[in-house]
Amino acid sequence: MKTAPRKFELTADILLRAYSIGVFPMAESRDAKDLFWVEPQERGIFPLDGLIASRSLAKTVRSDRFRVVADRAFETVVRACAEREKTWINDEIVRLYGELFAAGHAHSIEAYEGEALVGGLYGVSLRGAFFGESMFHHARDASKVALVHLFARLRAGGFRLLDAQFSTEHLASLGAIEIPRDGFRLRLAEALDVQADFAAWPVEVAMSGAEALRRARGDGMEVATNDSLRRSVVRA
Repeated sequence: MKTAPRKFELTADILLRAYSIGVFPMAESRDAKDLFWVEPQERGIFPLDGLIASRSLAKTVRSDRFRVVADRAFETVVRACAEREKTWINDEIVRLYGELFAAGHAHSIEAYEGEALVGGLYGVSLRGAFFGESMFHHARDASKVALVHLFARLRAGGFRLLDAQFSTEHLASLGAIEIPRDGFRLRLAEALDVQADFAAWPVEVAMSGAEALRRARGDGMEVATNDSLRRSVVRA
């Protein structure tokens, strides 16, 4: 008697191999059972020396209104990122990235206001590359502050590439750019030749806003002269 073909199960190891060649998974919706592979023709990335912060954002970061830490509530961050009308994060995504987190290959940045988690982001780390997955906020600027702290940690750890997957107007206002697929593959290959360390700044230690700005700044960081998308800037 013939048996039904065994369903292929995506594992964390296969997922890492996919990231190593520039491919990542998505679901059609929260309730979808299956995932599909994506490799954009035009890839969004953040140059790690090219963060743009408005004056108001820089002020918010320095104020320490939000206490920003890493890797304390990974699954909560992932599920919070899925709490929107349309999402590509389903239960399989939550499971897989939870496995990557347990293996030390996924990380979250969390912004707290008091004891409440009000913003954050998560992504995958592989040698010198960090692949940003999603962000969320329940308080104004909380996810942007988390992004500044991510820049600071990646620069401290010697990362070479911050992948944003797709570029949007919002991400472009913070410094994201688009590059062709072939150009991304070259940058990815260069980043994978480097052994970076997300925990160079210990994940159990909160980083002050002033320290985050100093570490995130780089030679290319810009602070906008107003909160529009104008490119007129002054140095931080």
